[in-house]
Amino acid sequence: MRRCYAMTPAGGRGIALLLLALCAVWGVGPARAEPLAGGAGSYVLGMSADFSGQSRGLGVELYRGSVAYFTQLNRNGGINGRPVVLVTLDDGYQPEPAIRNTIDLMRRGDVLCLYGYVGTPTVTRILPLLGGGAGTAKPLFFPFTGAQPQREPPHSRNVFNLRASYRQEVAGLVDRFVSLGRKRIAILYQADAYGRSGWDGVRRALAAHGLAMAGEATYRRGAGFDASMDEQVRILARSRPDAVIAVGTYAPSAAFIRDARDAGLDVPIANLSFVGSENMLDLLALLGRERGRDYTGDLVNSQVVPCYEDMSLPAVREYRRAMDAVNPGPPEGAGPCPAPSRYSFAGFEGYLNAVVMAQVLRVLDENPALGLVGAAESVREMDLGIDVPVSFGPDRRQGLDRVYFTTVEQGAFVPVGEARWEAWRQ
Repeated sequence: MRRCYAMTPAGGRGIALLLLALCAVWGVGPARAEPLAGGAGSYVLGMSADFSGQSRGLGVELYRGSVAYFTQLNRNGGINGRPVVLVTLDDGYQPEPAIRNTIDLMRRGDVLCLYGYVGTPTVTRILPLLGGGAGTAKPLFFPFTGAQPQREPPHSRNVFNLRASYRQEVAGLVDRFVSLGRKRIAILYQADAYGRSGWDGVRRALAAHGLAMAGEATYRRGAGFDASMDEQVRILARSRPDAVIAVGTYAPSAAFIRDARDAGLDVPIANLSFVGSENMLDLLALLGRERGRDYTGDLVNSQVVPCYEDMSLPAVREYRRAMDAVNPGPPEGAGPCPAPSRYSFAGFEGYLNAVVMAQVLRVLDENPALGLVGAAESVREMDLGIDVPVSFGPDRRQGLDRVYFTTVEQGAFVPVGEARWEAWRQ
């Protein structure tokens, strides 16, 4: 397993330099935008995300996808000679550091805007700062969360979202399960703003069918794969669910799946896009090999980007080529990190975020009078190469609405076909 470490205090400086050198040899060192001759300065984007906590796999993969695109963009001249630089700060998926990071980024004169924040608990807390609460106003582009607060007034005017919302994800899952006769749907959710956002989405989706939740259980944010989910399993099993929707991150979600299967709760278990599919699958696959059983059956994950195995899509081919060519590592200062995924849903989303961000910057570069928000609002029917165009506007702050569904086959997440859905019919 590859690991890279941040710089240590003075006494361990030599060891830290050696480890950073090894990271560079392994190809997992920090990626930086390359300077370009003749440029009139850089377009600097500020990103606060989890690069050290329990959800660091999400932050690192989102970052790597964006860096893969921006690195190639810069090598080819950037935005009319101006490179795009991504400044990263670690918040550990905790609100207080995210607030401090945001204030620092917003007060920096070189940071054009905020970009690629990760997580509902962090994003919802920094929203009041965007309109000037930190002494200056800067918009946030493409946060990795499907929560509602940044999609609704008063904060929607300061945020551009690319991905579909959690409400859309859970509505798609609920609609599918109900159509298959699985009407007793229970929910496991993280006890914070992210979990409550998913809980509210499930409640709304079930109400549209005249149904209510069969059962619900929570867990505390920050729980790891070593946490016991036996009590949550017992609570939900008593509700006799036909399916469970988990609104969590990869480590606790994997722990719940492990304990549910060990307890004989063998109904379909669904997770949302934020879970970090590859990280969750890695944990379950390793455990399965150790115990000699399969923990990956009857899983379905909703996604907000197409599957990165769908080679019929131009964007998938371009993303995979960029990742292979650049092989970006985690950001500078990241904590101990596992070997990065070659491709991932979070990485693909980060790549698409960067593609759209670059288009916004091109418009701004050619029409400075529009301002950054005006440039973003002028993006209409942009072809991303995923068979769905992206559009923004004064009254449209979400570029995409489509939700995709994946399941595990032969050790990887793949699109759910109709035959697979039918296999879950009650």
